[in-house]
Amino acid sequence: MRVGFIGLGSQGAPMARRIIDAGFETTLWARRPATLLPFADTAAKRAASAADLASVSDLVCVCVVDDADVEEVITGESGVLTGLRKGGVIAVHSTVHPDTCHRLADRARARGVTLIDAPVSGGGPAAAEGRLLVMAGGEQGTFAFCRPVFATYGDPVVHMGPLGSGQLAKLLNNVLFTANLATAADTLALGRGLGVDPAALAAAVSHGSGASFALNRIASAGGTLDRIAAHAGPLLRKDVRLVTDVAVTAGAASGTVVAAADAALARMNDHHP
Repeated sequence: MRVGFIGLGSQGAPMARRIIDAGFETTLWARRPATLLPFADTAAKRAASAADLASVSDLVCVCVVDDADVEEVITGESGVLTGLRKGGVIAVHSTVHPDTCHRLADRARARGVTLIDAPVSGGGPAAAEGRLLVMAGGEQGTFAFCRPVFATYGDPVVHMGPLGSGQLAKLLNNVLFTANLATAADTLALGRGLGVDPAALAAAVSHGSGASFALNRIASAGGTLDRIAAHAGPLLRKDVRLVTDVAVTAGAASGTVVAAADAALARMNDHHP
């Protein structure tokens, strides 16, 4: 299988490298040519445009930042759909609104191309080690076609159901993580108010039933949300907004999780408006 990869940021670059190292014939294109420099020592080919990349690929993986970027790369002038052959597949690794995936899938279908959503969780280090969580939504056959590539950087690789369900799983993961940031930060602050050292409390609870990934992140960031706000605040805000929008549209009750996530975002905003 020939693979094209677009989006060589902190998450995408190690994913692309895993595909290349696994021996897949790989073509890269980037809007910022500088991001291609670290791949000069690899067997990967370079393309002059997204369309050119697509024309020599069976599967095109897209790992750019947001909905507008995904739309531009896929449907823009010299975009992926201009060059991809009938029967080709596009995998959207970006975290975007499920409606964006459905809209792009319709555009792709009109050209004989199938789209699958496959957002990932874990960050650059997990990608480099081949242990990203990949949550895929799409037809079973398309998922089976993509799985060998996804497995180069993902473990586990999970088929969540129809198109869009991968995005929903990723968004729900992120809203729960954001909510957990609020409850973990509040717990450490309460401990401080009761005279319990936050670092000692975090170290102890990380081995108890109150443990969470969020607690570990806060502890490693010095016990507050400041560093997380600077690094991940805008992306978490985007994802919580997407979840809220999807829930309102579906008429689904969001319960305490969105309220807790909003509390975390408000606290981060106080420190990093």
